[in-house]
Amino acid sequence: MASSTTVSYTANLLKYLSLDQKGTAMAEYIWIDSTGGVRSKSKTIVSLPKNGEITVDDLPEWNFDGSSTGQAPGDNSDVYLRPAAVFPDPFRPGPNVLVICECWDPDGTPNKFNYRHEAEKLMEAHKEHEPWFGLEQEYTLLDMSDRPYGWPVNGFPGPQGPYYCGVGTGKVFCRDIVEAHYKACLYSGVKISGTNAEVMPAQWEFQVGPCSGIELGDHLWLARFLLHRIAEEFGAKISFHPKPIPGDWNGAGLHSNFSSKEMRKEGGMKHIEAAIKKLEGRHKEHIAVYGEDNTMRLTGKHETGSIDSFSYGVANRGASVRIPRECAHKGYGYFEDRRPASNADPYQITGIMMETIFGSLDKTEMKK
Repeated sequence: MASSTTVSYTANLLKYLSLDQKGTAMAEYIWIDSTGGVRSKSKTIVSLPKNGEITVDDLPEWNFDGSSTGQAPGDNSDVYLRPAAVFPDPFRPGPNVLVICECWDPDGTPNKFNYRHEAEKLMEAHKEHEPWFGLEQEYTLLDMSDRPYGWPVNGFPGPQGPYYCGVGTGKVFCRDIVEAHYKACLYSGVKISGTNAEVMPAQWEFQVGPCSGIELGDHLWLARFLLHRIAEEFGAKISFHPKPIPGDWNGAGLHSNFSSKEMRKEGGMKHIEAAIKKLEGRHKEHIAVYGEDNTMRLTGKHETGSIDSFSYGVANRGASVRIPRECAHKGYGYFEDRRPASNADPYQITGIMMETIFGSLDKTEMKK
């Protein structure tokens, strides 16, 4: 009998993962709920393509009870899942896949929490600019008591300083989860470009990108799913709250790097500066979709700008938008929007970035 403290019997599970599936595949349908959490459920695929590689076209539309996820009323609760992107499954290797889905209502319109649909339309409308995105996802590892992993039960660790990119016992916690997540992302084809321990102990970051267009949102959401799923097996929780611990501790952000083909060419700095001016003019609109409880993080302290004002500068981590020093020196490259909170939706971030810089689809503001 498993004790109440046992989280997972992964070692026992491994005995069954190698069993023959008799020509079938398991597809894990993944979607985003009303609170920005990930949900998933499994479907058996009985007819596989001859080459064994399952694509979006091979997967049927499915549905779920939206009243249980805050996405539909109880008297009309069906929400439909439309496969949008397919990735290899690191937990159930073989023909099995993970599927990022869009949520649609029965009347044929996108569910109000489906931010991917509009973002993809904006990417398509402005594809001639060849947008590249790279997002830096910070997160905090919590124990089963919702305390940052490794922190003293009745106290606090030493002040920030030795933990950022730290090495050694007492400086970093849960590196096993971080390493497992990194490897799982690479196996699944997520464009993860790196990872590091962050300023607050038990806080980490991974980076996704550069990705083109809608690909960034798909890859980042899958990376989030993988992180939650792996943490299950280690008895840890993942928090994307932008200020998990009040006081003199760094918050968690989702720094968003952006460039267009014009910005990446010689003389691109004028395009970067023009884009930043447009961002300044819509500061409030961006803050509205840059994550919940961001007021707790954007205080002007702990490497953030103030939520009430817009600022930018070269190599300035206390500004709303930072131009890397190397880019300023070369005169072209990219910029970093430091305002998004760690719990922000990457589809909303990338979508409103495209809308602000290159124009809306129908002269109306992006759905919030």
